[in-house]
Amino acid sequence: MISNPAIWAFRSSVRCWRHRAVLKAALQASDVKAWRWYSTSIRGGVTGMEEILTRVVAPLPTYETRDKSPPPPESNSLEFMHFYSSLDKEDKLGFLTKLSQDFGVDHKNLSELAVRLLDTQLRDLATILQVEDRLRYGLTPRYKQLLNHISRVEGGVKFLVDLRADVLEIISSKASESPHIRDLNGTLKSLLSEWFSVGLLRLERITWHSPCEILQKISQYEAVHPVRNWSDLKRRVGPCRRCYAFTHAAMPMEPLVVLHVALTEDISDNIQSIVREFAPLESEEDVNKINAAIFYSISSTQAGLQGVELGNYLIKRVVRELQSEFPHMAQFSSLSPIPGFSSWLQGLLSQYRKEGRGSDLLSEQEWKEVEQATDSAPGTPAMEALRKLITSSEGLRSERLARVLEPVLMRLCAWYLYGEKRRGYALNPVANFHLQNGATMWRLNWHADTSPRGVASSCGIMVNYRYFLSDTSKNSAVYLQNKVITASEQVLGLVSQFQKNSKL
Repeated sequence: MISNPAIWAFRSSVRCWRHRAVLKAALQASDVKAWRWYSTSIRGGVTGMEEILTRVVAPLPTYETRDKSPPPPESNSLEFMHFYSSLDKEDKLGFLTKLSQDFGVDHKNLSELAVRLLDTQLRDLATILQVEDRLRYGLTPRYKQLLNHISRVEGGVKFLVDLRADVLEIISSKASESPHIRDLNGTLKSLLSEWFSVGLLRLERITWHSPCEILQKISQYEAVHPVRNWSDLKRRVGPCRRCYAFTHAAMPMEPLVVLHVALTEDISDNIQSIVREFAPLESEEDVNKINAAIFYSISSTQAGLQGVELGNYLIKRVVRELQSEFPHMAQFSSLSPIPGFSSWLQGLLSQYRKEGRGSDLLSEQEWKEVEQATDSAPGTPAMEALRKLITSSEGLRSERLARVLEPVLMRLCAWYLYGEKRRGYALNPVANFHLQNGATMWRLNWHADTSPRGVASSCGIMVNYRYFLSDTSKNSAVYLQNKVITASEQVLGLVSQFQKNSKL
């Protein structure tokens, strides 16, 4: 129970907050330049935004009639979808702003319910629970009903996924700082998380005999190692390869997240052997030589599903599928790129050059080797030469330069993956994904991706995140709860070398 003084204090603060909210709304309404309201027709006869929203966003039924109110006509959802799709980027921002601000939660009613809840604290439990339920219902934004109804018309779920992609772009680009837009994003994410829960998803294996439309989208959506042509795609879904995707009944022929797997004898240490050195198309699988499954590419295809957990569930489902097909298989590992490493290292070198602290990054002997290999003078010239080598393939083509760079870049990369953090978790997004899934940061691989893209993003280095199935739950828990990264002796050894040689 809450004491009477506490109740009165909270009630007073609620009333004060209510008055401030009304005042703020009045001030915002007086600034005619703040928003572009559309009360007149636009685009040659299309009804204005305000009129459209007033017509299609039905009032929230009262608490007593919430289960008895008839659904609005399907035409409301279709009209909203068609109108929104006709808008340009700027008008979409104005439309979503008005939708989220004017058709959200009834704050006045909500504050009254909050006061009523405090008034009931000294009454029986049944009364308290009923008022709490009223308050919970009062937290429902008015536009949530419309979103639910849109999801039931043909193409509606895909429309809402794309709508959330627009909202996320507005937030990330800071086109709007409106808290109402962020609340709309939260509502959409919550709904999509329910609609795309793992129990409602279908796991599909993609083969060369899959519909052409699916194969084309698999090729288009591949974000890690671009598919060059149809022959390349045929190999990626052929012998010793597997391609799986999650699909949803509401979005037919639309893969949501795609996982490419190589079936190998050992855990691969370079991507060339998987996507660039091909076996003949007619080759068959030798089960006796398939001991490992290498997850070499996972791509989310829908920007609007960002933050909706799909990739981790896909990996777990695929592991079960492969165990069923190959009962003897015991090695499961990714072969992952390290996006952001080169840019992080460039920034680090620039910072140390400005501060004159190059000797804190490399040992004296290593700087001498860099100077000799690049024919550069000590100090700034040597640092500039090293900085240029990082994103060029010259350092990988020259055996002499590669011998000098390998120990330096490997330990710096290990530190970037293991030591650089964001809010206590791994800064690198790929590392954070696999560590959350319970994988072990197992092995860094030199000369693993010598493509221009691989060199530019990660100096040609790749990393294996290994899934020891008996340990994944424990590893995931210690990472998510205690922010502890599980890593192999190789990775920890490289981190130790970095700490010994560098003074960050």
